[in-house]
This record gives sequence, C-alpha cells and structure tokens, in this order.
Amino acid sequence: MWDTSKDYRLRVAEKSVELFIRTAEGANLKGIWNKRKSLNSARDMVPEIQTLYYSYLEPDELAKSPQIKDMKAKVADIVDALGGEGWQNEFFKLVNKDEKEKLEESIAKMKFALNTINDIDKRLLLGPVNDPVVGIDIKTGEVVSIMKHPVADKLLVCNVNVGDRALTVVTNDLAVKEGNRVGVSLLPPTGFMGITSEGMFLGVGGNVLKDVEGELGQLPHGFPLDALNATRNLVEEFLK
Repeated sequence: MWDTSKDYRLRVAEKSVELFIRTAEGANLKGIWNKRKSLNSARDMVPEIQTLYYSYLEPDELAKSPQIKDMKAKVADIVDALGGEGWQNEFFKLVNKDEKEKLEESIAKMKFALNTINDIDKRLLLGPVNDPVVGIDIKTGEVVSIMKHPVADKLLVCNVNVGDRALTVVTNDLAVKEGNRVGVSLLPPTGFMGITSEGMFLGVGGNVLKDVEGELGQLPHGFPLDALNATRNLVEEFLK
C-alpha cells in the first residue's frame, strides 16, 4: 500500500498552491482579471489534496482520481480568470520599467505553480517513487540563446526551449553554448540580481550536462544520478 501522505508530488502540489495564493495576493497585477475567482479556485484545491493524502491509492490510481481531474480543471479556471492563454502578456504591457523586475518574478512563480499542478498526473504515472525529484517537472531542453548577466560577470542568462514553452535559466557555467541539449529542473523561480531563473540545469561537479539524451520536453535519460542531488535538496527546501 502506497503511503500517499508522504508522496512528494502531493506535497509539492500543496506548497505550489500556497505559493500561487501568496503571490497572486501580493502581486501588482494591473489590468482586467478576476482576482476573486483566481484565488477561490486555488483555495479549493487544498481540500482535494488533503483527501488524496489519506486515500492510500497507488500512484497510477491517484493520477486518474476525480480529485486530480478537478485540480486540473481549476487550473484552467484560474488561467481563464487571469485573462486566458498568454495572460501574462497583458500584465507586462501595463507596468513601467521600475516595476517590471518584480512583476517578472511574480508571474514566474504563478506560472510555476499552475504548471506544477497541471502536470501532476504525468509525474504520478511514474509510479511509487519516494524521491523529492518527482515532485517537480524535469525536462529535456535545448539552449536557444545566451546573454551575459547584466550585472554579474560570472553568470549567464539562457533562453531554453523545453518543448511546450521557453524558460529563462541563470547558470554559473560559462561554458554553456547555444544548441546544448540540457536537462532542466523546473524549480520555484528565484531572482538573481534582477533576472528571474525558472529552473536549474542538471549538472555534476559544478558543470552543466550539455549533451543530455531525451526527446525535447520529455524526461531526460542516460545521465549520472548524482546530477539530481542539487534538485533533490532544493525541493526539500521548498517543502520546509
């Protein structure tokens, strides 16, 4: 019997809901959006997750449960309340330069939360895995473009294609090049001196893995397991 009360996918989903609520409440989102509907839909996910904690269903059964289906429907409701597909673009149009940095981080956190919840069924279908790394998405990506960090010489800002969308990833590996095939852990966004990083490259010994196997947007494979150590630690930190 699977101990659902300790399943990292459910625990990260709950923290992601909390992150969305906290961020949406505090973000300076100018424009037309239904804040009440967004927050209420997010809050309604909490009892769904609590029910699953004590269901003791196997992961594949969890993935097909009515609660997971309802949570995914609530994500769609939130996106609709925010303004529909591409909702973030409208908010960016209405902020001045001084507000943009903070807004970028807020929107990145909201997108992380919604994507993490929406893809939970895919991670549950990985089976009974008791490891923090299954709590978040890890995808094969391709580095599309690179620029130097505007204020930090030892950091690069990478635009990474992960299949269904592009991500910004900040790295301290200055050997990363355009076209590198990388593994990306989609972690809670973090600001690095004005630039919001939406994930972290898999790497070993401080060096990014630059020739990862796997279909674009899907789980990478064929890499050393210790490349997941940093991701594992950051997921645990997010759950504290």
